[in-house]
Amino acid sequence: MSSPIVTHFFDEPTNTFSYVVQDPNSKACAILDSVLDFDYAAGRTDVRSADEIIAFIKAEGLSVEWILETHVHADHLSAAPYLQDTLGGKTGIGAKIIEVQEIFGKAFNAGTEFARDGSQFDRLFEEGNTFSIGGMEGRVLHTPGHTPACLTYVIGDAAFVGDTLFMPDYGTARCDFPGGDARTLYRSIQKVLALPSETRLFLCHDYKAPDRDTYQHETSVAKQRENNVHVHEGVSEDEFVTLRTERDATLNMPKLILPSVQVNMRAGHMPPAEDNGQVYLKVPINKF
Repeated sequence: MSSPIVTHFFDEPTNTFSYVVQDPNSKACAILDSVLDFDYAAGRTDVRSADEIIAFIKAEGLSVEWILETHVHADHLSAAPYLQDTLGGKTGIGAKIIEVQEIFGKAFNAGTEFARDGSQFDRLFEEGNTFSIGGMEGRVLHTPGHTPACLTYVIGDAAFVGDTLFMPDYGTARCDFPGGDARTLYRSIQKVLALPSETRLFLCHDYKAPDRDTYQHETSVAKQRENNVHVHEGVSEDEFVTLRTERDATLNMPKLILPSVQVNMRAGHMPPAEDNGQVYLKVPINKF
């Protein structure tokens, strides 16, 4: 089995890992789950995290073929448009983005100019679809539960699981966002854990379990099967649903969920400017 070269980038303010995934036999690469820096209090964006990725890609002489999202993130804004303008490549996300756009288009009262058909992205992936990074083939697993559109990208011996799984000592994704479902997540996780035991799993976030001092971004199918505190082997679907539902009831909403979803459902683009030329993000009062 081929083994891509994976380089990670960490944005500590949002606890987000982004990745550059390279075909070892060429200069072709993909970028996964990029971050646009955002100061919520000031309403200001910055591209320093994206520029770090751009500097790496240019230094290595890489060619970007894909800019991929594992899902519509609720904890950080995507830098996909900036990266695409600078480096090229095609954007991709799960085809169920249409459901997410419908849910949140209504929640934010997006106007008729907001297309709810996924057309903001270059490619909408379905279960079993494949794509190429140079000579490497990637394939798509639809792994909903956290959101309806969540994907796992399997590229050689590596799988990029988004928020579906965290490090084994931290557990699994929450399921209490609109369109989320704990029973669906359990079944999606089983799909990931059915991959070969040596498969490297790359995570979108880490929050450091209480007894751990360092952030970690990589684990394996074998380690998840054996040690995941929520869903190791022997945990039944009903047990997981009870655990996950009870835990979700104790969680606060992510700090950046309101700006993140408005931007990410548009493939990283801001809403259109209003008649004064200014772009605004909405805060629905008592909605969520």
